[in-house]
Amino acid sequence: MDNINDLRIEIDRINKQLLTLLNRRADLTLKIGKEKQKHGYTVHDPIREQHILETLMKENKGPFKNEDITGIFKEIFQASKKLQKTDQSDELLISRKKKQSDTIIKIKNQSIGGSEKALIFGPCSIESYEQMEQVAKKLNSLGIKFIRGGAFKPRTSPYSFQGLGIEGLKIMGEICNKHDLISFVEVMDQEQLDIACDYVDIVQIGARNMQNFSLLKKVGKINKPVFLKRGLSATIEEFKMSAEYIIANGNPNIILCERGIRTYEQATRNTLDLSAVPILKNETHLPVIVDISHSAGRKDIMDSLARASLAAGADGIMAEIHPNPLIALSDAGQQLDFEEFMTLYKHIQHY
Repeated sequence: MDNINDLRIEIDRINKQLLTLLNRRADLTLKIGKEKQKHGYTVHDPIREQHILETLMKENKGPFKNEDITGIFKEIFQASKKLQKTDQSDELLISRKKKQSDTIIKIKNQSIGGSEKALIFGPCSIESYEQMEQVAKKLNSLGIKFIRGGAFKPRTSPYSFQGLGIEGLKIMGEICNKHDLISFVEVMDQEQLDIACDYVDIVQIGARNMQNFSLLKKVGKINKPVFLKRGLSATIEEFKMSAEYIIANGNPNIILCERGIRTYEQATRNTLDLSAVPILKNETHLPVIVDISHSAGRKDIMDSLARASLAAGADGIMAEIHPNPLIALSDAGQQLDFEEFMTLYKHIQHY
């Protein structure tokens, strides 16, 4: 029995040594992760992990078998990756741990974030001055100050309507000046950004450009709020990292937009990820808007999606409206006419 006690004492001593070495290894892992992040390298390196395992298996003298050693070190690798991820999330400038109070975007005496819910409506595409005038009058009659509209349209087909371009920007600028509205317009590249900044209040980065890192860096340097839409198949973590590109380049005025993600489901255009709303609200300090038009692609459920989004904690909703959707040049099937818009508005105005 004395011999067993001696052996157990020795095991306890080795356990303490292992604990010290494991934590020492963890410290080094964190330092390596930070250096990789500084230089824009991918933190996870499976080739390096495989090299470590191969070296250890060559050095292994037993009694553990090589598959046992592999299993043990894979657990260590997994724990290290989890530690690096937690450490990086804590350091993100968009992190709730970095800034506990909500970021509130203030523009022209209006706010996005905070206690008031932002309502953003307008057509998919800016088609004419007359069309935008009708929309602006309708919004003004309800006291809604945010208007959306596309001047540059990223279309799946090269033969679809691509937007009016600069002419659309000018129309939006004139309409907003006349009716005291605040505009959201998407840009797709540096040239469009340079032009749009003269006419647009809030610059939108669409889903297809969520990981256009060069463009994200550019909008990080402008003195205008940025409306960042989640990518078509982007994870929440990837979405957050795209926002980090913008804030890291100097622009803290970021609005996140959940607009549905691509799944196997075909009943809707995309699948609205409502869980993203509380997750983004808990993990970042940025305002979160839900686009109920692109997430659904159908009008019959937008009312429910709007209420569900606001109930989930969204700071507002975005939806497409058009004076006559039947003749709309893009996304005709998902744009609300004014009567449908009024029904939606009545159901959400008290949230």
